Formats: sequence, C-alpha cells, structure tokens
Amino acid sequence: MDDPEYDYDLLVIGSGPGGQKAAIAAAKLGHRVAVVDRRDMIGGVCVNTGTIPSKTLREAVIYLTGLSMKELYGQSYRVKHDITVQDLLARTQHVVGREVEVVRSQLFRNHVDLVVGTARFTGPHTVVVEGSGERRQLSAANIVIGTGTRPARPPHVEFDDGRVVDSDGILSLERIPDSMVVVGAGVVGIEYASMFAALGTRVTVVERRERMLEFCDPEVVESLKFHLRDLSVAFRFGEEVEKVEIGRQSTVTTLASGKRIPAETVMYSAGRQGMTDELDLEAAGLTADARGRISVDGQYRTSVPHIFAVGDVIGFPALAATSMDQGRLAAQHAFGEPANELHDIQPIGIYTIPEISYCGRTEVELTEAAVPYEAGIARYRELARGQIVGDSYGMLKLLVSPSTRHILGVHVFGTNAADLLHIGQAVMGCGGTVDYLVDTVLNYPTLSEAYKVAALDVTNKLRELERFDL
Repeated sequence: MDDPEYDYDLLVIGSGPGGQKAAIAAAKLGHRVAVVDRRDMIGGVCVNTGTIPSKTLREAVIYLTGLSMKELYGQSYRVKHDITVQDLLARTQHVVGREVEVVRSQLFRNHVDLVVGTARFTGPHTVVVEGSGERRQLSAANIVIGTGTRPARPPHVEFDDGRVVDSDGILSLERIPDSMVVVGAGVVGIEYASMFAALGTRVTVVERRERMLEFCDPEVVESLKFHLRDLSVAFRFGEEVEKVEIGRQSTVTTLASGKRIPAETVMYSAGRQGMTDELDLEAAGLTADARGRISVDGQYRTSVPHIFAVGDVIGFPALAATSMDQGRLAAQHAFGEPANELHDIQPIGIYTIPEISYCGRTEVELTEAAVPYEAGIARYRELARGQIVGDSYGMLKLLVSPSTRHILGVHVFGTNAADLLHIGQAVMGCGGTVDYLVDTVLNYPTLSEAYKVAALDVTNKLRELERFDL
C-alpha cells in the first residue's frame, strides 16, 4: 500500500538509462513517480555527453571518411574531403535532440513527473530541488539514485577545455586537430583515439600499463592495435605523464622517461568520478567512496533500505545496457515485486574503429582456470558479405568445450561486432551447443554466417580429437 504522507512513492534522481527505466517500471506498477534532473541533462550523461554522442560521432566519422569503402574504391576515396567539426556535430546534435525527446515522451506517456533542477538530500526521505530560480521540497517513500559519472580530472593536470580536454571536452573542439595525445588506453581513450586517427589526426596513446584492454581477447586486441597502427597511431605503453605544457598553438607532453611529445591537443581519459558530491548524501545517512561511488547489495539497496542506487554511480560494469536493467530491478525490489536477476552472460561492446564485442570467457581466463577448450575462427574476408561491406580484417572466434560442446566464449572484431554478438549470447544463454550453429540455416550473404564458419571450424577440430581417442 502506497504511503499518502509522501509526495511520491518513488523519486528518481537522474534521468539516465538507469533512472529512466526505474521510473517507468514503478509507474507501470501503478505508483506515483517523479524524476529529477537538470534541464540540459534530460536523458543523463548517456544521451548528452557519453554513449549516444560518442557513438553518433563514430558513425559520422566512418561515413564521411569513407573508411569502410576504401578497400573497394581506393585509399583516396572520401565522402567529404574537408571534414569539419560542424559536419560531425550536426549528426550528433540531431540524434541527441531526438533521444532527449524520446526520454521526455516515455516519461510523459507513463505519467511520470519530470522535475527540472538539481536535487540534494535534506533527510532520508526528502530532497530539495533547485533550478531556474525556484526551490522545491519533495518527499518520497523510496528513492533511486542514478546520477551517473563524469570524467575524472587528475589534480596535477591543467584542463583548459581547448588544448587539454577530457572526454566531455572532446565534443566541444572547434576544429579537428592535426595531432593529439590520448592519455589512458581504456575503453573511452581507445574509442576516441581510433575516431580521430580515422579522421587523419596523428594520435599518440600513452598508457602506464604494459597492455591495453586487458579484459579482452589478446588476439582481438592485437588485431585492433595492428589496425590502429595502420592509421598511424603510436603507442607508448609503460609510460607515465609527468606534465603537460600549454603553448599558444600547441602542447608538449613530458613523460616520466624523459620523452617529450608535441601535439595540438591532449585528451585525458583517466576514468570516471561518480556525480554524488552535490547530493549531500550525509543528510540521508549515506556515504560515497573516493571515486564518488555508492555501495549497494544484490537488490541495488544502499545502506539505507529505502534508498537504491543504479548505473555508473555504483561502479562496474558501468554500461548503459546494464544500467537499464538495474533500474528496472531496483524499482521491482523497492515495491516487493518478484524479479529475475540478470543473466551472468553479459555482452561487452567497445566502439572503436573497428569495433570489438564479446561475452563469456577469454582464452587467457580459460587457460588460467585449467578449463579445456577448442577455438573456431571465421574471417570476414571468407564471407561474401565481408567483401560487400569492404571489411577484410574482421573476425569471429568461438571458444567451445570439447566434452560438452557448449560455447564458453564469443569474441567478435570488425563491422557490426556489437550486433553480431547477440546471436552467440542467445545460444549460450539458452544452454545451446556449437552443434546448433552447425545445424541451423543462416541468411546468405550476411556477416552472421561467421557463426556457421567458426562452428564448422571448431567441430572439425573436435572431430579430429574424437578420432584420436577411438
């Protein structure tokens, strides 16, 4: 039974993927719901400065540079020769605008109140919202925090949002730089490094670790590095940045080893910081860690039972896709509704050029756990669709158990990798074996045929083992 002493049954702080889905799930259950967010952040970081703009920018880069068609039409082929920032942002602004309207429409259709402003706690059940010169006090029986994250800014770095920028500032550059240093070879750093390299920027990636994307399949990472080097990307692994000097026309990045790298722009990708510093968490009886993240249990409850947190603000995996389901589940738990937990097989998509996507385990993980496996590989160049789309470097890898024939991991590199992955994820999630892929018919010509080729490759290897064991 909803409590009439509160303004709302559920108050959601933040309208990103997690908060949005929490609000709609609660509204579908018949509860009174409100979402609080700033006017310029409807849709959250995902829509305004993160996932949506960066992925739209990537599509604009691929299209305007004619990158995917160079193999067919020659290296000089381009849709537009003098690509400007305005060319890139026109598409981004269009998509972001449409997505914001989609979020507003979904909230409106489900009778969710959208309260514009910045929220901070004044008690365990109350917040004050300030915005546009107004101040409003709201109370709720349950609260979901989905405020997301912002790029972390190391204190020793002098960001000027022109020459030295973070992943938010990169979207506001006035021109495409001739040269760029990207500090940090994590997902965001490598995504932007590949985009600017495709535009013709000379990119140098500096990473203090010895390898990049360590959680990915090593063969896939090597393929990506080869491809990026072909786009003139230079890598400096095992290097720390000592200082960045800003001049009138350029910057110089000095490494601890003494190397000095001149570049027009420096982009720092130093992880993310939870946006909890303005929430006044102490007033609600909550605390955040040094990275601004909030701890939750398996039901996304914080240490205060009626307050939940979802999305990037709770840390790993910090993906828009998982945030959506976290929000939905948090709302169901808040109102005692039965809820199925998320499947263990989570897809990971890295939107580099070319893109990477995988689910399940890697060869390294299986080897370290002493789990036997056999690998089957399909190359896009063997597929008719691979030739049609001009992708000769893509690949799909299946890791299969020799004893049960279940699929242990799927790793894809190349065009439409993030979409293709879901076929393997579905087979794994339903407990299917590699034989399903061998015995099913896939449309021709498609990139999905890679599953059939890889499945036949691995079953041929397994057959050889079976013959030997007879």
